[in-house]
Amino acid sequence: MSKGRAEAAAGAPGIILRYLQEQNRPYSAQDVFGNLQREHGLGKAAVVKALEQLAQQGKIKEKMYGKQKIYFADQDQFDMVSDADLQGLDTKIVALTAKVQSLQQSCRHMEAELKELTSALTTPEMQKEIQELKKECAGYRERLKNIKAATNHVTPEEKEQVYRERQKYCKEWRKRKRMATELSDAILEGYPKSKKQFFEEVGIETDEDYNVKLPDP
Repeated sequence: MSKGRAEAAAGAPGIILRYLQEQNRPYSAQDVFGNLQREHGLGKAAVVKALEQLAQQGKIKEKMYGKQKIYFADQDQFDMVSDADLQGLDTKIVALTAKVQSLQQSCRHMEAELKELTSALTTPEMQKEIQELKKECAGYRERLKNIKAATNHVTPEEKEQVYRERQKYCKEWRKRKRMATELSDAILEGYPKSKKQFFEEVGIETDEDYNVKLPDP
């Protein structure tokens, strides 16, 4: 054992006694070791030995819970607490709990505000964004100016004429397609080969061959 570890082990009973008295709650040897090991450099064996020594000396109490020993401060050394004192402590606990909840709510508000500020654009970023938007708007204004200055605008009458002609030709297309389908179906009733073979021999090309679809009426 190193000199530092030996000194820590020698002082373990005093350290553990003060800890149990200050905390005033039950702990296992593993709990005490885990809570004090980093701060005081106590080894597990030193903690177990110190706890057993303190219990034998009557300075702390020891109880068995299943297969585990629990250690806690001797309650006889503490002053008796009256009902009034307990009520006072309860009132203080309620007040402190409300204060904690209020602080937690304030923290949540500040975290939300911080997140909003962090995600917001900085002044230089905002200035750059404004310049880019101005440039984009200038481009749109130039396009609009060119459109207004153009002389090849389509009048409402010309547009309506195009729609009427489209309807006329689509109607004729639909009519002729129906006639061709009826005629080919009549021929195929007595044709010994398939429809595909008939179209290939005759040289008929369909809309489907060119992925052409008849527009809706």
